[in-house]
Amino acid sequence: THALMDRAYDSDALRAVIATQGMKACIPPRKNRNAPVTHDQELYKQTHRLENSFEKLKRHRRVATRYDKTAASFMAFILDACCLLNLGRQF
Repeated sequence: THALMDRAYDSDALRAVIATQGMKACIPPRKNRNAPVTHDQELYKQTHRLENSFEKLKRHRRVATRYDKTAASFMAFILDACCLLNLGRQF
């Protein structure tokens, strides 16, 4: 498994935490890094799918403003919204 993150999260400490969790970090190096770290560019290109999914979820005001009082009801609505998105319906 991989941890996909933006360039802003590029740090040796975070990479160490990710490694202790048994994952590989896919984080592009910052421009000012002395010793650039390699990352899988093809895998990193896939992050737009995840970003687009969150954008579609946040189109619904209930998700963006978190109207639900409890974490369980909020998660239930998130799961419903994901099912609707998976079915291709706009809500």
